[in-house]
Amino acid sequence: MGMRREVLPEWLDELPADDRRAIRSRRDLRLLNIIMRQASLMARALLRHWEQNAAGHVSGQVEPAFGRPLTSSTPKRILELGAGDGTFMLRLALRLAPRWPHVEVMLLDRQAIVSEETRAAFTALGWRASIVTSDAFAYLEQGALSDVDIVTANLFLHHFSEEELKRLFARAAPLCRLFAASEPRRSNLALLGSRLSWVIGCNDVTLHDAVISVRAGFRGAELSALWPEQAGTILHEGAAGLFSHCFVAGRPIEAERASP
Repeated sequence: MGMRREVLPEWLDELPADDRRAIRSRRDLRLLNIIMRQASLMARALLRHWEQNAAGHVSGQVEPAFGRPLTSSTPKRILELGAGDGTFMLRLALRLAPRWPHVEVMLLDRQAIVSEETRAAFTALGWRASIVTSDAFAYLEQGALSDVDIVTANLFLHHFSEEELKRLFARAAPLCRLFAASEPRRSNLALLGSRLSWVIGCNDVTLHDAVISVRAGFRGAELSALWPEQAGTILHEGAAGLFSHCFVAGRPIEAERASP
């Protein structure tokens, strides 16, 4: 019998942004993202599924509810939920900028911890970063956001229960043409890896949260089952790399969104 999903509080979420242990744990997370190849996995998923979606290759079909001619335009605005210090999105931008120039990225997090250096690095790539300090649910439920091409989440969705995820998906799905998430995989191998994170020097906060994250992670088609009906097509859900679980949903990109 498989591991039952269990969502428990993570220590990093409760610590002040300037707490010494929190600062160290965020450094650990940057290292774990690299080891898990999160930026590479996300970049590959975005490039593949944006282009497939633009070409009308949505699981071999085009959703009739959005039945307009399609285009191969590049995205112009990306919203990242739970962006943290912005360094994950920056690593993602390094991979995407050669193919997707002049993108505006909105970095949403409850804490304002994106440094000026990180913002300058986006500018150097030809991207523009804006910081949104808000709870993700509160921000999405305001209804003021529009014209977003892609919504991403990296190691973020696992913090929420199934009911909370249904609520988040219901708000996010109408806003974007592609939703992509890379989350912890709930598996024995990933659990073993989380328990061994002390080997690379992770502190007590990271050690605790890594195990909690895996137990709250995903497998199979668990996220697909929570995506709202008629909100678009599930493009992909499944294992990615050794420790990650990838979910992508989208709807065909409308011709009117094409850039000249």
